Amino acid sequence: MRVFQAYSGTDEPRFANESELHCAKILDFYGVPWQYEPTTFVLERDGDGRTVEAFTPDFYLPEQDLYLEVTTMKQSLVTRKNRKLRKLRERYPGVRAKLFYRRDIERLAQRHGIDVAP
Repeated sequence: MRVFQAYSGTDEPRFANESELHCAKILDFYGVPWQYEPTTFVLERDGDGRTVEAFTPDFYLPEQDLYLEVTTMKQSLVTRKNRKLRKLRERYPGVRAKLFYRRDIERLAQRHGIDVAP
């Protein structure tokens, strides 16, 4: 039985953290089709062409052609993800991506009365 109705991937997602789960619940509540980590973008290669840095955004919204990255409040993670988003925009200018903070997800859920408890 599928837990998420708007999920358009093939295998049930395994979220890395609670913030990603909350985001999935909100997308599902609104019936927004989404995929979990469907694409990895190469950000940097070494001299031999091997990938040395890559970025896999948490969600892809196919109807909006938009990638979402959800982050926790840890400043070290926020700084690293912001850097990766800058590199993504430089190397893939046609790719649309947004960074959502855990507090943004929680506020949105609260404002609309969406239960984000596991």
